[in-house]
Amino acid sequence: MPTNLPTELLRSFVAIVDSGSMLRATERVFVTQSALSLQMKRLEETVLTPLFHREGRRLSLTPAGQTLLGHARDILALNDRAVVALTGDALAGPARVGLVQDFAETLLSGVLARFAQLNPDTQLQVRVAGSPELLELLRSDRLDVILCMGAYDDPAAARTVPMVWHGDADLTKLDVLPLAILEAPCRFRDAALAALEREGRPYRVALETPSLSALRAAVQSGLAVTCRTSLFRPDAQPIPDAALPSLPKVAYVRRTGPAPHPSIGKLSELIHTAALEL
Repeated sequence: MPTNLPTELLRSFVAIVDSGSMLRATERVFVTQSALSLQMKRLEETVLTPLFHREGRRLSLTPAGQTLLGHARDILALNDRAVVALTGDALAGPARVGLVQDFAETLLSGVLARFAQLNPDTQLQVRVAGSPELLELLRSDRLDVILCMGAYDDPAAARTVPMVWHGDADLTKLDVLPLAILEAPCRFRDAALAALEREGRPYRVALETPSLSALRAAVQSGLAVTCRTSLFRPDAQPIPDAALPSLPKVAYVRRTGPAPHPSIGKLSELIHTAALEL
C-alpha cells in the first residue's frame, strides 16, 4: 500500500525549517515543543529515514530532509489551493502578520482583534520585530502582510510622518546630550546619530537596547532623549524643534506578499486603513 504523508506533520516540518528551531516553530503551528518533537518522530517513522541531524539543540536537515522539504511545500500549497477551491474565501492556513513594536499595542488591541472576531476560523499569527527582519520574513514567504518603518519616499508608504525628539527638554541644555537608542539596525538610531554628528552636537549613549519599552522607560524617567515618531509618547509633547538638530521624515509602510488570498487582502486593507489613522 502507498504511504500517506499527513499534512499536519508536513506543515510542522516546514515550520521548523523556516523558523530555525522547534521552539520558534511552536509559535507558528500552535503546539507545544514536546508535541512538535513527537510529530517529527512520527514523520521520520513514516518515511523510514532521519530528516534532521541533531547536535544538542541545533537541527539541520539530512539529505532526505532536504529532498522532502521541496515536496512538502508543494503538497501543502496544493492542499491549501484545494481547500480554497472547495470553501470559497475560507483561508486554509494561518494569517501571518508582522508589526514593528511601535504599532503593536495599537493594532493588536484594535484592527487585529477585530479581524480575529470577524474570522473565528482563521488562525492569526503575529510577529513583532524590527523592520529589516519583517521584510526578510515577507520575502521568504514566512509572513503574509507587514506594517513596518521605511524611507519617506517608499512607494508602499501608507503614511509619511516626521521624526521628533522625545524627552526632558532640560537635557538639551547639557554640554553632552544623553541619548537612548535601539540596537542596530534601526532607522531612528541612524537618523539621531546622523543629525547630531551633522551639527557637531556632543552626545553620549546613555542606553542602547533592543526593547522599545526600555527605551520609553529611559525617556520617561529623564535619563536620556531619543527620536521616534509621535506614536512613541502620544500624550507627551516632543522636544521643541529649535533645541536639537532637525530630523528626517519616516514612512509607515504596508507590504503584502505576492498573490495574497482574499482574506489576507482584506486584512491588509484593514491594516493600511489603520495606519492612516496612527
